[in-house]
Amino acid sequence: MARSLHKPSAVNIAALALGLAFLYLPIVILVIYSFNASRLVTVWGGWSLQWYRELFNDGAMLSAAWMSLRVGVVAASAATVLGTLAAIGLARGGFFRGRTLFSGMLYAPLVMPEVITGLSLLLLFVAIDAGRGFWTVTLAHTTLTMCFVTVVVQARLNGLDRSLEEAAMDLGCSPARAFASVTLPLIWPSIAAGWMLAFTLSLDDLVIASFTTGPGSSTLPIRIYSEVRLGVKPEINAVCTLIVAFVATVIVVASLASKLSNDRGENAAPL
Repeated sequence: MARSLHKPSAVNIAALALGLAFLYLPIVILVIYSFNASRLVTVWGGWSLQWYRELFNDGAMLSAAWMSLRVGVVAASAATVLGTLAAIGLARGGFFRGRTLFSGMLYAPLVMPEVITGLSLLLLFVAIDAGRGFWTVTLAHTTLTMCFVTVVVQARLNGLDRSLEEAAMDLGCSPARAFASVTLPLIWPSIAAGWMLAFTLSLDDLVIASFTTGPGSSTLPIRIYSEVRLGVKPEINAVCTLIVAFVATVIVVASLASKLSNDRGENAAPL
């Protein structure tokens, strides 16, 4: 009877299959049609690498991809540092005057529409007469993604046993050394997860980047959107396939690194 209760029913299997198909079938179709020899994306013309060659000869698309990668790395790194510091302040700072206001403003981008965030940042950059380009997009993405890093790292900090830090200080460590030697290695996987989340959000953002970018500094989502408005080209399928492969590779490498860390007994939380 216990085996029959745990055995998945046909309805459960069908629901799972439909859910997975809804999520991943469009991506599978996009990857397959990136190898389509036909110029029409809806007509299959055989297997070919033609559109990958076209992509690597498209200077504007490669420039936009390089812009997105640079913005993503810098914004994710800045957001990780600031978000980790904010999480430490909220998790270890106790009650202080203005804590409610600080946490509310910190988490505001989580629920605020991106249109409002992008427009407010645009008005700010116009008011201070800042030239829109790489740094304005980077600052905007840092503002957007910092709150996500804070949520991830704070959740990990709240789940740690503070007696480990207290034991290190009882043995002669200063608070800073106890944090660097005990706390930081324990929260490092969550910091890495926050960085990857921030990088993915920055790489994917279109709305805020469209408000804060300037001439000659288009990101990859903006470039793809401008191309799609004139019609979907197989070259776009190729660049999207490369992005999917890159993100999947990063996730697999991070998961393997986390598994190796767990196997070595470092109490690292899985990503």
